[in-house]
Parts: sequence; structure tokens; C-alpha cells
Amino acid sequence: MKAPLPHSPLAQRMQIRDCWALIRRHLFEARNTLVDFQWKLGMAVSSDICRSLKYPYVAVMLKVADHSGQVKTKCFEMTIPQFQNFYRQFKEIAAVIETV
Repeated sequence: MKAPLPHSPLAQRMQIRDCWALIRRHLFEARNTLVDFQWKLGMAVSSDICRSLKYPYVAVMLKVADHSGQVKTKCFEMTIPQFQNFYRQFKEIAAVIETV
């Protein structure tokens, strides 16, 4: 089976699922504490492999403290549509938490 194209809906769903898996693994499942959540918008214009990329992306940095207080940093990148979906899901989580 071929890998999905990088900007196809299937690839975006797979990458969002992978981002959530990363967050769950390093935050929720291990009883860790989210210390910091930072993001920045970036634009790659070229690389060694591609002459012209021209796609914006969002770089996310999570700082997570484990039960002993040791802080680890985890970084990942998402396309704009992936980040928008990620943001929507966070808003849904916040709305549910407010009802508790």
C-alpha cells in the first residue's frame, strides 16, 4: 500500500491522530502535567530536497513535567488545516470541562 500524499485528507487525519497520540503518551497516560504549550507559525520556502515549498506550518512545543518534576520538551509540526482541527478539538474539550 502506498503512503498517502502529504496534504491529502487521509494524511492529515493520520498526522493529527499521531499528534494526539504523542500528547496522550507524554501527558495523560503517564500522569504528567502540562507545563507549557507554545506554537508559532512558520513558512518554509525551500530546503535541500525541495526548491520551492511555500507551505505555511505550525510548530508546536509542549513542556511536560513527570511525577518527579523533571520537565521534558516535545516538538512537532502541523499544517494549517491540521492545527485548525487540533484547535477545534481543544475547544470541544474545554466546553466539556466547563460542564463538569
